Amino acid sequence: MVKSPHVKDTETAAPKPETAPPMGEAGHKVKDGIVNSLRGIDEIEAEIVTLARSTVTNTVHAAKSVTSETLGVARDVIHGTIQATEQVGTGLVLSTKSVAKGVILGVSDVGGDLIGAAAELAKAAVKGTADVGGDVGTVAKRVVEGVVEAAAEIGGNVGSLAISAANGALEAAGSISNTAVSAVESVLVNVLGGVKRVAGTLLPDSKPQPPHDDAH
Repeated sequence: MVKSPHVKDTETAAPKPETAPPMGEAGHKVKDGIVNSLRGIDEIEAEIVTLARSTVTNTVHAAKSVTSETLGVARDVIHGTIQATEQVGTGLVLSTKSVAKGVILGVSDVGGDLIGAAAELAKAAVKGTADVGGDVGTVAKRVVEGVVEAAAEIGGNVGSLAISAANGALEAAGSISNTAVSAVESVLVNVLGGVKRVAGTLLPDSKPQPPHDDAH
């Protein structure tokens, strides 16, 4: 349709969105500081993974007995981690995932029992965290996440290792209290959902038998 030259076009262009004002010096300083801090965290986590991995491989090789040493070393590394973070006063949640990942990688390096190590890691982490009054649910979640990352890296069975770690965490929580079980269950449902397993099928078998009184 041809518009009459005497008729004004009532259509107007859409208004341009307002742009944010340019960031000032303070904004740039904060941004740079956060970027450097985050990069530093990545480096710290990578160092912890390497430390845990090399500790497992060196200890097992020195003992010359993969079968008898693997689970004990996994448990011992977690205990050392908890004591270190208690001494420093922080870092348990940050370090737990990296330690778990490093341990599984180390166990894989020496041809050890990955399923057993995953469960032992989670048990030790939950019990040790409860002993120092930490957040057992969050620590359990971080352990499972570390196990999953390691399993993916080595091409292992991610689902089986995740479930083994989850069951270990739930078993340990069951020896502590109903509150601990609830805390671990609530976070692991989502984590296990990430590896396409229904966590509810695991939970009934992992209830405390019987739980200790929460007051103790």
